[in-house]
Amino acid sequence: MPKSFKQLTEREILALAITLEEEDGRTYGDMADALQKDYPASAKVFESMIVEESEHRRRLTELYRSRFGEHIIMIRRTDVKGFVRRRPVWLIKNLSLDHVRKEASSMEMETRNFYLQSAAKCTDAGTRQLLIDLAEAERGHVNTAEALTEEHLTPQVREQEDKARRRLFVMQVIQPGLAGLMDGSVSTLAPLFAAAFAAFYEAQKLGVAYQPFLPFKIGLAASIGAGISMGFAEALSDDGSLTGRGRPLIRGVVCGLMTTAGGIGHTLPYLIPNFHIATAIALGVVLAELAAISWIRHRFMEAPWLSAAIQVVIGGIVVLLAGILIGS
Repeated sequence: MPKSFKQLTEREILALAITLEEEDGRTYGDMADALQKDYPASAKVFESMIVEESEHRRRLTELYRSRFGEHIIMIRRTDVKGFVRRRPVWLIKNLSLDHVRKEASSMEMETRNFYLQSAAKCTDAGTRQLLIDLAEAERGHVNTAEALTEEHLTPQVREQEDKARRRLFVMQVIQPGLAGLMDGSVSTLAPLFAAAFAAFYEAQKLGVAYQPFLPFKIGLAASIGAGISMGFAEALSDDGSLTGRGRPLIRGVVCGLMTTAGGIGHTLPYLIPNFHIATAIALGVVLAELAAISWIRHRFMEAPWLSAAIQVVIGGIVVLLAGILIGS
């Protein structure tokens, strides 16, 4: 069973502090490694923090050896009740730059609190003084991090990192979302309008009542089916390790949801029983969808506005006309 913090001896406190500094240094190393490719200047901030943690560990180790000998007992956070918990590194490094920096600041504050509580518990003057000194050093680390940030993150570097962040956002979210939205909006036009016009003209030909919800059911099935298909296709396309496109699961979910949303938009009007009103509204929704896709391509993919509009609108109109002609 984990021990209570109040039950720890001074030997265990020092051993725990050594482990804490070692783990924090490794965490900063993982942060620096994760940021090195896209944010090299920010990575230098955490590389400098590793040096600070290494010096703390050295001072703690020297004191431990002078008091308790060469063997440092193994004690970790999980061995102590109520001790600070760190989020797994694989969760931290997938956060934004600002969140990673805030996580580092939180780590320093938690470590400082541990040193202050430990100092109050220790009776040995030398140990108590070292822990108080380290607590003050941890508080100073916030200022150190800010100074390192100012040193390494110049306005030019910040601009470059903002561009890198935007590029990653486009690759990991916008691209799969846009691909899904285009596929859902365009690919479902033909089956939806073919079903709607076929149902209307067939009802007129046979002299029976028009079945208003048939096109909706077909459009709904096409949208959901396309969303599932596109989601799996995007998630299985690559694992993101080489392309930098992010986690496959996230991309697949984004692509699948946007595909379904793209098809649902012009499917919902067919909940209206009147064929002509439903079709007119659906056509208006289609135009709005094509305009939105053109704007996204222009805004995030840096495609010329006219070129983006022509390509999307022409493709959508061709598919729409194909569905109407087949249904008629």
